[in-house]
Amino acid sequence: MKKELEDRVQKAIDNFMQGYGCCQSVVTAFADLYGMDDNTAKKVAAGFGGGVARMRMMCGAVSGMVILAGLDCGQTEGADREGKSACYKVIQDLLAKFKERNSSIICADLLKLNKEDVAHSSYEASERTAEYYQRRPCVKKVESAAIIFAEYLEEKETKI
Repeated sequence: MKKELEDRVQKAIDNFMQGYGCCQSVVTAFADLYGMDDNTAKKVAAGFGGGVARMRMMCGAVSGMVILAGLDCGQTEGADREGKSACYKVIQDLLAKFKERNSSIICADLLKLNKEDVAHSSYEASERTAEYYQRRPCVKKVESAAIIFAEYLEEKETKI
């Protein structure tokens, strides 16, 4: 992987370790490529943490890849079915790679939560402590999503 992309993967990891959510961490590592400033990227991605507002649905890091793919190849005309389909294919491929490498794209599954835990999940953000970082796989999922998106960018570049 190119050094620039390796640096972006490291930025995603660093973002997470500084307290940003999984989605924010991934999106802000690449958003400048699409003309998006850091604050806007953080705001756009803010609600996707914890599997969408801590509801433990799709992993925030995965949501970050979806946002980035939309920025990269999303269609801008409502009637552009071909453009929509092409973007959906890119996103499905990215999600398939994440699932292959991480067993799921669902936050609750990745955290090994049962339905009772998910049902009682609060909207209150977890405190980021040393114990939090030790017991949560989230930083590895952020890294994985950032690597997968970086690989996508490299593959795309080689096809040009």
